[in-house]
Amino acid sequence: MIYYLSIKIIIDKMIFIFIIRDKIDKGCVMCIVAKKTKTSGSPAAIQVALKKATTEMMVLKLLRERPMYTYEMMSTIEERSGGDIVFNTLYLSIYRLEENGYIQKHEKVMSEDNRTRIYFAITESGSAYLDALIQGYRQYARALARVLELEQEKGGDV
Repeated sequence: MIYYLSIKIIIDKMIFIFIIRDKIDKGCVMCIVAKKTKTSGSPAAIQVALKKATTEMMVLKLLRERPMYTYEMMSTIEERSGGDIVFNTLYLSIYRLEENGYIQKHEKVMSEDNRTRIYFAITESGSAYLDALIQGYRQYARALARVLELEQEKGGDV
């Protein structure tokens, strides 16, 4: 009997697929390398770029409302966006915001299903950073609307 195991690993936009074959006394390891498909040049690219550019702003906005744990933030963003903004994880953004002093661990709570939930809260510097992000975002969005002629009336807001 021959057993096959396939493992897919993505490193620096390259896909490594390892196919491991094992027969009683013989083994075989094969590696297939393929380039990850690019979203650049497709309509999906703008969504990916905007999501990356605004993640910290969304996280900080939610934490300004109240302390939350990571999954709760992801669910709230998905709900408020009507399912248009969905995250598989926020941990990289959370760690970056925490490292820069914009958020901090608020408390650890054990859930009913024995999972530890770490709640995060925004700091004073995080609140100031959020204000600057929002101001920059609004300024950029208004300028972009002018360039694309999206404003419907003179002085209209995006």
